[in-house]
Amino acid sequence: MSTAREAALSVLQKWRSNSAWSEPALNAAIQRAGLDRRDAALCTRICYGTLQNLALLDAYVDAYSKTPAKKLEPKVLDILRISIYQLRFLQQIPAHAAVNEAVALCKKSGCGRASGLVNAVLRRVSENEGQLPSLPKEAADRLSILYSHPKWLVELLLQEHDTEFVEAFLKANNDIPAVCLQTNTLKTTTAALLESLLEMGFSCEMHPHLPDALLCQGGDLAGTEAFQNGDFHIQDAAARMAVLSADLRPGMQVLDACAAPGGKSFAAAIQMQNQGRILSCDLHENKLKRIREGAERLGITILETKALDARQQQGTYDVVLADVPCSGLGVIRKKPEIRYKDPGPLENLPKLQGEILKNLSDCVSPGGVLLYSTCTIIRRENEGVVEAFLASRSDYSIEEMRTLWPQIDGTDGFFICKLRRSK
Repeated sequence: MSTAREAALSVLQKWRSNSAWSEPALNAAIQRAGLDRRDAALCTRICYGTLQNLALLDAYVDAYSKTPAKKLEPKVLDILRISIYQLRFLQQIPAHAAVNEAVALCKKSGCGRASGLVNAVLRRVSENEGQLPSLPKEAADRLSILYSHPKWLVELLLQEHDTEFVEAFLKANNDIPAVCLQTNTLKTTTAALLESLLEMGFSCEMHPHLPDALLCQGGDLAGTEAFQNGDFHIQDAAARMAVLSADLRPGMQVLDACAAPGGKSFAAAIQMQNQGRILSCDLHENKLKRIREGAERLGITILETKALDARQQQGTYDVVLADVPCSGLGVIRKKPEIRYKDPGPLENLPKLQGEILKNLSDCVSPGGVLLYSTCTIIRRENEGVVEAFLASRSDYSIEEMRTLWPQIDGTDGFFICKLRRSK
């Protein structure tokens, strides 16, 4: 049976070699290793924490190893990364335990010859507790290493915001966010859901400003009876706020044009009291299957699905939700590997987003709402797309436009623009 550290190492190696998404790889590794709840939590924290701090961990390696990080055997470097993360960020783990486990990992992983190097580097890191490695003075380079975000993204953010704002955002991306639950008021109340989860031992509280929402710390929420019964669905507050801004009412005809994984469709149906009609579309049928399963679990009966490109949609609706494909740079705190995307293809996204918005604008009935949203925080995919759209459509006007930030709003980074079509 593998230990939590062995399982974490296997996930990081899969991510590094195959670009595997960390969450499914992590879940598979935990199950394969047969980890109990405590070790599963440690494995998860090591995986995400290491991905969140990769550049900084490599800076530690460069500072305390005679062999620089880029010249080390990848597996040895991975062992150093997860071990330095424990030494620097997991204060509850004794230094000697982290060092000894790292040496054992070297031997188990077939690189026992590197045990001496690993032991020496980690002891130097431990001896210099609280001391950062030397960092560049130039803001973009310093922030890029300190918070392990790519320099291109830091530079882009610094073009749009001041240094203090950008640093707060980068820091927030490396925090551990609470899980946000949305109460299914078709089946229960928020008070009853909270009481049920507290009785099960979960650490939960009412969301400070979002109705019928709870914030919970960790745990297998999807494995609870309350989840299986459809008493709640998991959705960040930002996405729920986007749906709320659409002002949905019972009996409306609604199109969710880029619906997967279904959270906004579910929130819309609950807000509409399961009265009216929602057409949830996505390019891929396998994603629609998950939406149908979620709707069935939640007791939602007004939702239909259809595999269709949002650029080819037809029909007329009271409200059209356009949560378009985007760079995802607003959800880095939950999916840390997003920060390591190749930036090249991302530059083409505004063109796709504009095409989707242009086509969907013809699907909104006079006086209706077109809600454009993304889970990114850069202008070219947000305000830039909206401004280009409005330059060619005088029959639309902005009723609400805002960007949500994790360090300010406690949500995912998210853009919401509510557009109203004239009557």
